[in-house]
Amino acid sequence: MKQRATRHDGRVGSHGVYNPIHNDREFDVENAEDINAELTENNIYWNCIDQKLVRHKDLDENSTPFHKVEKEFYDLFYKDHMDHQNQRNIEARHPERNRTTDDLRTNPKTCPEETIYQIGTKDNHVDYEILLMAFSELISEISQRYGSHVHTLDWALHLDEGTPHIHERHVFDVINKYGDRQPKQEQALKELGFELPFPDKKSGKYNNRKMSFDAECRKLFMDICKKYGLELEEEPIYGGQKYKEKTEYIIDKINTDLGNITAKYETKQTEYLELKEKLSDTKGFIKELSEIAYDKACESLVDSIAEGVLKEEVKEINRIKKEILESDNILSKVVSKFAIEQVDKILNSLSAVKARVVKAVKKSFANTNTKENITKVIAEKAKPSLLEALHKERDDIATNSKEVSNHVYKKNQDQSL
Repeated sequence: MKQRATRHDGRVGSHGVYNPIHNDREFDVENAEDINAELTENNIYWNCIDQKLVRHKDLDENSTPFHKVEKEFYDLFYKDHMDHQNQRNIEARHPERNRTTDDLRTNPKTCPEETIYQIGTKDNHVDYEILLMAFSELISEISQRYGSHVHTLDWALHLDEGTPHIHERHVFDVINKYGDRQPKQEQALKELGFELPFPDKKSGKYNNRKMSFDAECRKLFMDICKKYGLELEEEPIYGGQKYKEKTEYIIDKINTDLGNITAKYETKQTEYLELKEKLSDTKGFIKELSEIAYDKACESLVDSIAEGVLKEEVKEINRIKKEILESDNILSKVVSKFAIEQVDKILNSLSAVKARVVKAVKKSFANTNTKENITKVIAEKAKPSLLEALHKERDDIATNSKEVSNHVYKKNQDQSL
């Protein structure tokens, strides 16, 4: 049955930068849920100070714990860099920028990187001796090729957890322009000859030389495992998906996520830019809205007012007509009949009168001077509340657009082969 070789790396977890005390069990393993304390004595360790393989059960007072190994390494290799940089800070009147080698060792950007190696799963894995031999050959090859800029600090083979695996910690560094050695990953890999995965694109979180270095280390690990007769899954996976390289998965993931928000982002950007352009000409924008409001008023309000006046007039004339019809004055019967006829004529002509009145009023409102004067009044009255509403809308759109554009995708440090 084919095995799967896995390689995971990272520097920071939910509790901050990774602490090496987990690797050489410098804590009470009896209370650790995932560790079989009875098997801890079989773990195998190595560090760059003692430079020898040792079983956990054989550790003594002369053995150097991993956290002290890393502290001593940083003090030895990077103290000159820190001292000289601190002196430059003081000369530049920025002593608040001064740091110690411990600050370098615990900073997420300059702390050691930790890589985990494993072959197989809990239910189907190779003997730990094979894992140890393959790993040892890999570390030797990495040291031979890249040892001028990549330094292994310590590693631990754990046999007291579900599956045998190795935690290895290393640091990348360069000689800076002042002649001091300092931890600097990307520059170190550049000097080692690693190129960007996408040379024609800008360097960044998803296009950096570390990705190329990881790909090369994965290939080396796979090739060495095959030398030991292991049948491995050839198709790499990452994040539960098949892929050829981690970079391809990352780019596909980004494109998928961004595709879901691109339309929304572009819409908000368009709204924001259009509103921003209008607000840049606030006076003209408000004048435009006031003229629209004025024209709409002329179209609807005049008709509405005229219709209301007509109804009141008809009501009043019908009242007068009723009084005439109900009159008991015999002498006025002839006059009353004539009066009723005239009233009916007035009623019949009122609609035509209304149309003429509306036309005349609209014509009056359409007069340039009249329109200009009334529009100014509308603009002045509406300006404060209108500007407040517009600026609020602009800020809401800008905030929404910024939130979308700043959508950050956390880079998963796990890499499975």
